[in-house]
This record gives sequence, structure tokens and C-alpha cells, in this order.
Amino acid sequence: MSSPDSHPLPQSIDETMALLEGADYVADRALATVLFLSLRMKRPLFLEGEAGVGKTEIAKVLASALGRRLIRLQCYEGLDVSSAVYEWNYAAQMIEIRMDEAAGQTDRDLMEKNVFSEKYLIRRPILDALSGTGGRAPVLLIDELDRTDEAFEAFLLEILSDYQVTVPEIGTIKAEEPPIVVITTNRTREIHDALKRRCLYHWVDYPDAARELEIVHRKVPGANRKLSAELVRFIQKLRELDLFKSPGVAETIDWASALTELDKIALDPETVSDTIGVLLKYQDDIARIEQGEGRRLLKEVQAEMSAAG
Repeated sequence: MSSPDSHPLPQSIDETMALLEGADYVADRALATVLFLSLRMKRPLFLEGEAGVGKTEIAKVLASALGRRLIRLQCYEGLDVSSAVYEWNYAAQMIEIRMDEAAGQTDRDLMEKNVFSEKYLIRRPILDALSGTGGRAPVLLIDELDRTDEAFEAFLLEILSDYQVTVPEIGTIKAEEPPIVVITTNRTREIHDALKRRCLYHWVDYPDAARELEIVHRKVPGANRKLSAELVRFIQKLRELDLFKSPGVAETIDWASALTELDKIALDPETVSDTIGVLLKYQDDIARIEQGEGRRLLKEVQAEMSAAG
């Protein structure tokens, strides 16, 4: 049973599509299908794809649409158990020990039991995610797993197998209801097969022009319609170039927002040059566009739109 504040899980792929669309996430049916199966089968969802294609947003939308708490573990090199799972509040423990000593407490076993209790346990994202009650399990987003090392991967595999953590001083803490787990990676390195086998997998690709235009309409409703169509076509062509880092959907939304703030109703070479830093983040890519590629792409876009009427 779900609590009054939460919403029931979708019962079909169509309901999953509707749930995402209701939160302004424009998904294709393949994504809705794997998300539906992940929820039904209670399996982690492993999302892989280029940066900026909307992987993280899926977890955020899911938490919002289902009325669940979102717990985010942002991965980085050197991530360890104390940062990801739990640690003790050592400062508070020391104060407790000194207060016990001042009060004449000499029973070491009792003192140890007092300081190593839930009161002094700091729950980091993974342990926090295992604390959800029935019908209220949170959404655990493990973001950019490829930034961690293989040792953390192995530890995570153990967690996802049983949804429990052993704290030596307290014992085993097991989830009353497993969290909804979403794992993302930008594929800067390969993740071990053993972890992938625990999950349902989906490659999140750049959207086609029609879906990207719909995303712009939803996320930047104040953008001029002709401008939106132009900039989406321009970005679609930009991604065909061999750039160091192609713009993602996040950059598309940012560019539409920026051009709207500038009261633009159409693209022109000067506007593209002046605002290209919203789309591209590497100087070599920017230089390539400013040295002629940008004008060529813009001419192609305008010719296509003119031909289309």
C-alpha cells in the first residue's frame, strides 16, 4: 500500500508514458517500457549515454511523479563507504564519552553501547535509501557511476543483491522495501558485467528532431516557434560534426532560454557566434564553428525550412 502522499506505480507502459509526460519529460516508448519493467520487477535501472541527454532527469521526474523522496549519490573518484553509506558522528561521541566520565560512569561496555547507537549514526545516501517504509521507498539516484573505481562497484553490487548494509557496531540494516534505483553513467569507462546483470539496461540517445522540438516547447514555452524549429535543426546538424563534445538536450534548453531572453525570433550568423558558448564548452569546437562551419550549417537549416514552407 502507498501512503497518502505517494502515488501508485504505473500499471502499464502507457501509464508510464503518461506519468513521464505529466512531468514534462518527453520519452520514447522504449524508455517507458524499460522503466515500467524496472518498477514492476523491482530491478535497478542502468542508464547509459552521453552527458546532457537527460539520464539524471529521469530519476528526478520519477521521484516527483511518484511522490517519493529523491536521494542522490553523486559519484566521484575516491568515493568510499563513509561518504556513500554511513559514518559515525565522532565529535558527538567524544562529548558523550566525556560526559559519562564526568558523571562517574566506568562501565566500558555500557559506554560503548551508548556511543555506538543510532543516535550517533550519520546515514549517507545508500543507508538513507534503505530506510524507506512500505509504499514509501525513495528513489535512489547513483549518478555517474563511471567516475568511481572498481572497488566501489563491487561494494555496490553487494548492496544491490540484498538491499542491506552491515554496520559492525549495530548489526545488519535491511530495507523494509527496496528503493527504486536509477544508475547513470556517461561511459567514460566500462562498468563490470556483474553489476550490469543486476539491472535493466537502456541507452539514452540524443532525441530526434521532432522529440527535441517538443522538449523545447515544454521546457521553454515562451520561445518563438520559428526560432525553436531553427535552433533544433541547427543543433541536430551540429551533432553530426566530429566535435569533442556535442551539445546535449540540456544545452538545447539553455540556448532556447538564452535566445528568448535576447528577444530573438530567428537565427542569424552574429547571434550564433555571440551565443555559441551556451552550446559548446570547448574552445576547439567553438573555433571550428566560428571559422565557417556555423554559417554553413545555418544556411542549410534556413534552406530546408524555406523549402518546407
